[in-house]
Amino acid sequence: MEDFFKYTTKSIEDKNWGLYINVAGCADILPGACYPPPGHPSEYSFSWENGRILHEFQINYITSGEGILETRTGKYPVKEGSVIIVFPGMWHRYRPSKAGWKEHYVGFNGTFADQIFQNEFFAGKNPIYHIGFKELLLQSFHELFNLVDMEKTGYQQICSGLVVYILSTIISIKKNENFEGKQIELTIQKACLIIRENIGKNMNIEKLAADLNIDYSIFRKMFKAYTGISPGQYHLSLRIRQAKDLLINTNLSIKEISYRLGFESIFYFSRVFKSKTGINPTEYKNGPVI
Repeated sequence: MEDFFKYTTKSIEDKNWGLYINVAGCADILPGACYPPPGHPSEYSFSWENGRILHEFQINYITSGEGILETRTGKYPVKEGSVIIVFPGMWHRYRPSKAGWKEHYVGFNGTFADQIFQNEFFAGKNPIYHIGFKELLLQSFHELFNLVDMEKTGYQQICSGLVVYILSTIISIKKNENFEGKQIELTIQKACLIIRENIGKNMNIEKLAADLNIDYSIFRKMFKAYTGISPGQYHLSLRIRQAKDLLINTNLSIKEISYRLGFESIFYFSRVFKSKTGINPTEYKNGPVI
């Protein structure tokens, strides 16, 4: 794709959507070229001596070349496959080495954007992630650039979805770094399968770990890192989901459902169900589907 950048206009409707695009573009910075390239508004352009502070979030995906990023918290090497994330109000400066680089960027704001960056993944406000070259991520940027360029009605809403997808992809890639292609991933996937096949039983998670030839404390820690919840909660969430389906779609009594799903008593089942859904099984069965 040829070099491109565009600063957008935003309607009240776009801003109320919760995430809207301010700028998007890509540039192939040639060896020895000045950086940043000319033509940008003063609030976006900067000198290396002064750096800059933006009032928006920015994602900049470097697909070739290398350089350096500096913030108040330190200096960071930028290499092929790096993603630079700039936060509103964060002083920063970055530039390619003399060999240049290829960059793809998008700047955005919005209440939903603010909410996304409250996620614990971004809590440390890390300004750079190394994810490597990902074709699907690059395709998302190109699709976003085409939408911004054509500027058809409703493009802001589609672009906001692409930004969410880009951020989600970055999170997924980083989360999977500790698992992809490793034995622990196969072990956790096997554990998930076993748990799913035993929804109607009281499972001993320590025994499950032993059967999988892994230390229980390591298994529990890695399982939670992989799925987001502990193995016990994973099993329980599947049982509650199954209970909801049986309550709505069968004529089974609450006692029968409790027994089928392996709860030790109807009272315990009701207490757990309410703690997870906010209402008891009878209310769920007789009321509107939630």
